[in-house]
Amino acid sequence: MVIENQQKGVEKNGHPAKSIVFLTMRLFSRKATPRQLELLVWGLVFLFSFLSFLPVDGFALAAIYTVLNTFFYALIIYGNILFLFPRLYERGQVLLYIVVIIVFLSAIGFARSHLAYWVYNRFFAKTPEAFMSNEVYYYAGSGVVIYMLSFVYRIALAYFGLKRQAEQMLEQKSLAELNLLKSQVQPHFLFNTLNNIYYEAFREAPHTALLIGRLSDIMRYFVDESPKEYVSLQTEVKFLENYIALEEIRIRHGVKVSFYQQFEGNPTIPPMLLITFVENIFKHGIDRSASGNAFGLSLVQKDGFLEFNTENPLPADSPKPSTQGFGLKNLEKRLILLYGDRFELRTTRSESRFDASLKIPLT
Repeated sequence: MVIENQQKGVEKNGHPAKSIVFLTMRLFSRKATPRQLELLVWGLVFLFSFLSFLPVDGFALAAIYTVLNTFFYALIIYGNILFLFPRLYERGQVLLYIVVIIVFLSAIGFARSHLAYWVYNRFFAKTPEAFMSNEVYYYAGSGVVIYMLSFVYRIALAYFGLKRQAEQMLEQKSLAELNLLKSQVQPHFLFNTLNNIYYEAFREAPHTALLIGRLSDIMRYFVDESPKEYVSLQTEVKFLENYIALEEIRIRHGVKVSFYQQFEGNPTIPPMLLITFVENIFKHGIDRSASGNAFGLSLVQKDGFLEFNTENPLPADSPKPSTQGFGLKNLEKRLILLYGDRFELRTTRSESRFDASLKIPLT
């Protein structure tokens, strides 16, 4: 009821209070930006200043005085927080800042007082009034008050700016989590479908069903494990074994694989750190149309380190690369980011054989 009565009283006098009230209700009905809060503050300053002048000076003169005062208030506040304070005080020029502020506020007081007298005498006074010098001190003193309030205004803007940033970060985090959930719907639907196909295929072709199960495990690894910082070594080994089994399908006469493993417990390593070596073997070390393809893998835990070695014969017509492949280059860059200089990566190539070894510390 109080708000309604105030609105009615202001509307009768033709004041802009209605729009200010509506703006206030609109801002607080949703999350306001710092810019919107600034507009609200200046709207309220304008309104209260106008209402304070109105009973004595009338509508026209009150409106002009309100515009002049609001302009000078803004000049003091923004001149200080946007220009003088950051360019002088924050750069260590404290004495110069004090001198400039004194001159600045004195000039504002002089300009406000003379402009107010000129407007009154020029447009409203029946007989011109003499200028009183003490008005300069009054306006300069009020300028000091506005100057002090400018720091409160600056702190308030910084607070609401940080609060808005925090809210935006929370919104972005929630949106990212929602997008992640959405992105996981289709892969898990595909996993469930593959599992259903697996059970159907198991009745007629158990070997095919086993390969479908391996494909499902690989896809689940990509979605659930690869985004992690570390995965268990057993999980990584299972991923390699599934990858090898699926690659073997493409080899006409099959391939003989020897995979020696010796490690204790369940140490962890970064995901997809070993797959590059196995990919290179199937890409460069296998003759898909010949028989007798074979390669060996060795994974050994020793003295706080993990050593991974691969060895494979090279096809007779295998071209000799002039430089190291992109896969090994990217792996080396990743190892540098992960371990600095605490790893060893070596490759050796002869006419008929390619060996690779990796040694990394275990955490």
